[in-house]
Amino acid sequence: MPDIYATITDADPDVLRRFADVLELRASDPQQQAIRQAYLAELSLPNDARVLEIGCGTGPVTRAIAALPGVALAVGLDPSPIFLEHARAISRDLANIEFHEGDARAIPFADASFDVVVFHTTLCHIPVPETALAEARRVLRAGGELAIFDANYSTTNVALGPADPLQACAEAAVGAIVHDPHIVNRLSSLVRGAGFTVRHFRSHGYDGVLDPTYLFTIIDRGADALEQQGRVGPALAQALRDEARRRAEIGEFFGHLAYASLIATRT
Repeated sequence: MPDIYATITDADPDVLRRFADVLELRASDPQQQAIRQAYLAELSLPNDARVLEIGCGTGPVTRAIAALPGVALAVGLDPSPIFLEHARAISRDLANIEFHEGDARAIPFADASFDVVVFHTTLCHIPVPETALAEARRVLRAGGELAIFDANYSTTNVALGPADPLQACAEAAVGAIVHDPHIVNRLSSLVRGAGFTVRHFRSHGYDGVLDPTYLFTIIDRGADALEQQGRVGPALAQALRDEARRRAEIGEFFGHLAYASLIATRT
């Protein structure tokens, strides 16, 4: 199945509204918040910084950026009007935040108009990410910074052993929601090739052992994908969802996903 985010303007509105809830759920996860704070703290923000987040979804990272000291304006860009509707509603009381509709491969802003550009779990969804990075470089001022946070979705693992049926859900979910599950492996070379100097590269582990709420959404999306592909019937798809929750109730659920963050300077 193709990555739904890569063709998000064609997606079913009801599906996108459910995805909007998942984006906010993931952003509220304590582990995700800690990772986000850690990599954003590595930015060298000038006074009155203008920061652009590309692929902002419902805006949780844009809101976090707007709250950083020295940020005069945080701008979120996304191609989905439905996500942007949520983003504007949630952020309506924040004075230093804006949301605009647009594509990462044709950013609707002038050259050198931002101090920082952020991609938060966005590049893995973009066909030909080189184009998006070139656009990011264009809208950055000289010496401006690029921040990228993304997942190595090829590491998504919920298996307790060989041939664990829940792992089929994880793999089906990745196939349905990610264009390039290996983007992190190529991130440093992609960024250097786009005209940046890499300053920081960090690995971040995420697990769903004590609180698997977010990983349940991956299991559920995978079960949906398996059913839509005709690989399992409705009863088995529901049984897979139920099995994930059964394991959590008895303290046997395991899930892990590797992330990485990169900070680079426009050369």
